[in-house]
Amino acid sequence: MKPVDGAAVALVTGAARGIGAATTRRLASAGWRVVAVDIGDAPDAAPYPLATREQLSTVAAEFPGAVVDVVADVRDADALRRAVATAEDEFGRLDAAVACAAVMAGGTPLWEATDAEWSALFDTGVAGVANLARAAVPALLRSPHGRFVALASSAAHHGLWHLAGYNAAKHAVVGLIKGLAADLRGTGVCATAVSPGSTRTDLLAETARLYDLESMEEFASHQLHERLLDPDEVAAVVAFLCSAESSAITGSVVHADGGFQP
Repeated sequence: MKPVDGAAVALVTGAARGIGAATTRRLASAGWRVVAVDIGDAPDAAPYPLATREQLSTVAAEFPGAVVDVVADVRDADALRRAVATAEDEFGRLDAAVACAAVMAGGTPLWEATDAEWSALFDTGVAGVANLARAAVPALLRSPHGRFVALASSAAHHGLWHLAGYNAAKHAVVGLIKGLAADLRGTGVCATAVSPGSTRTDLLAETARLYDLESMEEFASHQLHERLLDPDEVAAVVAFLCSAESSAITGSVVHADGGFQP
């Protein structure tokens, strides 16, 4: 194990693009050390292309020495345990784990949804969060201010047309966080969820495709801001929840949604 240099250390899944990449950049820019994790070309994980190994490497290359990129599938619990070991081996500790990895599937009524769509949503978006928690919490318990943050969604709080499976998966993330926070009672480790609204990401682009929309910009009308959120706006909330200053918040959901209204 390398000696600790005083910098806080985070592990972020889904780190190659979208909110995960923005979170990695924001934390690294603030002096954190980050293990950036993404799947790196796995065609079976979702019905559309996910982040590539090159995209993950590009994010890490922006912060030489501060960000280590690790290719791992959140559906693989052992791979996440190895990623946590990388954080401790490279940087000496783990202070925050951020579960950003998720996929989109749907576009039909629930009774027409395929088994493959359901599995994609839950294997990555729910089991992936649980796998990260099981891998990371033992290390977070050794931190002076351990933090576990998971990305939920406005879909965890509203029923969205033809996205019942996504609704269910994101509701499950909120329930998982509430249960995890209860399990962490008295430890000082906080577990929270962040529910973004429509954010300019590849996942939103896929949602627009499922809805046969010409552009993701059409989702802006569902938010009081009347614009899409930038990933860095959500990452700012995530970064705060990773910090020692967020100690009053656990077992809760922060709605970073631009005033989302379905």
